Amino acid sequence: MHGTFSTRIRKVVGWSESVSDGARLRAQAARVVAAVRGGRSLRELLPAAQSKLEPSQRASLAAFCYGTLRGYQRYTAVLDRLLDKPLDEKQRELEALLLVGLFQLVDSNVAPYAAVKETVEATRQIGAGRASGLVNAVLRRFQRESEVLLTEVSDDPVARYAHPVWLIERLQNDWPDDWQTILAANNEQAPLWLRVNASKTSTTDYRARLSADGIAATESSVLSGALRLEQALDVHELPGFADGLVSVQDAGAQLAAALLDAQGGQRVLDACSAPGGKTAHILEGSGNAELVALDIDAQRLERVRENLDRLGLEAQLLCADAADIDGWWDRQPFDRVLLDVPCTATGVIRRHPDIKLLRRDSDIGPLVERQRDLLSALWRVLKPGGILLYASCSVLDEENSGVLDGFIRTRTDAKVSNNTGEACPWGVVCPIGRQILPGQDGMDGSYYTSLEKG
Repeated sequence: MHGTFSTRIRKVVGWSESVSDGARLRAQAARVVAAVRGGRSLRELLPAAQSKLEPSQRASLAAFCYGTLRGYQRYTAVLDRLLDKPLDEKQRELEALLLVGLFQLVDSNVAPYAAVKETVEATRQIGAGRASGLVNAVLRRFQRESEVLLTEVSDDPVARYAHPVWLIERLQNDWPDDWQTILAANNEQAPLWLRVNASKTSTTDYRARLSADGIAATESSVLSGALRLEQALDVHELPGFADGLVSVQDAGAQLAAALLDAQGGQRVLDACSAPGGKTAHILEGSGNAELVALDIDAQRLERVRENLDRLGLEAQLLCADAADIDGWWDRQPFDRVLLDVPCTATGVIRRHPDIKLLRRDSDIGPLVERQRDLLSALWRVLKPGGILLYASCSVLDEENSGVLDGFIRTRTDAKVSNNTGEACPWGVVCPIGRQILPGQDGMDGSYYTSLEKG
């Protein structure tokens, strides 16, 4: 294969599909990719698109969409060289279909003849049948000139690394020794991590149960209770999933509950709680802690409720702006506060490749202002002697150590806890706190600083 954005398509796509089924699949992928380029999120778009396909094709659609978006900047650079003139905005779906075709030819195991034939047929599915000749010519020309074209675009860092220039420059500045590793990790498919519910079973027992069902899993080297599956599968195929024995959660995200160290009887706030993975993990390990799960988005807060119901857990759910404490706080201080801030999510690009199209450098300033507001407000609800855990899924220093540095400089009652200091056994030491880089120990990019209130 020519590329580095490998996705195993042949095993996912059912090769007994008819030509019309294959064309429909590629047309749906093109519609999704075009809509992402228009500013909508893959998480929002994919389920609706999958519902229009047969169940056997839904995993294939996800693979096509994720694969095309992972290498989007690279395929776009190639396409620019293959077209005599750029396509206009009205042809956004046609352009996306060509990118889906290039993904198949560059970075998948789809047979080239099938990639070309069914992508050409998909032009009629998107109402662009007159362009079938163009699609055929472009993809066949790429087959003839692929080595030259891929070499040419590799001279452009945006195409070579398949990331926007602003993000490449940010990573070069923040991580001068690691930026290339981060970019490469972002273009890999993320593994499926499980969190074993310690209140219902042990990691050893659940791993044995997986093994009995023919599911291979590896324990995390960083924390107990985290299992990495050797091969991804539908969550409903996991033994005991419906009974709450296990949840899907990246190992990096699982560190939050351990760092927060909530104990039974304590009053705990999960300030930006949706979708509820960290909320549930805190409750699983803290016995009878009194937990308040807060989120500004009512629809996303409902996902917290669904997660807790499946696991048989209880918390007080509040829909409110966490920074507006006068609007929700009952003046009873908290022993523990988890602040998982809204951020650029640049640490989880391998799970959400649409971030590379949706985020802008101009987003960072407003996000940092929001992070500072949340931290300052929630410090007020924490009791003396309590712990506030600041967490993000960003790898950008301005959102992480930069926010904490400004805060600590103005607070004589805040100090960084040792559990996110230099003695910590995971991640990379930062000016303040610690950073897990994408792919490090198999985890997503995550940042943590644990603050004690004097």
